[in-house]
Amino acid sequence: MATKKAPAKKKTTSAKKAATPAVKSRDLIVIDSSKVGSPAREGEILEVIQGEVRVSYRVQWPDGHQSVVAPALGSARIVPGSRKSAGRTRA
Repeated sequence: MATKKAPAKKKTTSAKKAATPAVKSRDLIVIDSSKVGSPAREGEILEVIQGEVRVSYRVQWPDGHQSVVAPALGSARIVPGSRKSAGRTRA
């Protein structure tokens, strides 16, 4: 009588980790509004703060003030910055 072998387990890598681009300072963060009809907020990422559970960002907003944000999953998107935007000045 032949014995059956269990199929070998395949090693998989995290698709999320491989597909997530690195966020860096000078990238833009766009935070969608939770209220219908309200515009999204856009700011420049100054610092990426890696926590134990989630990532936070220190952001400078167009009016010049800064804040630390930790957006909920799916409420924000990152737009890669360009060399051109890194040299611009803010009012």
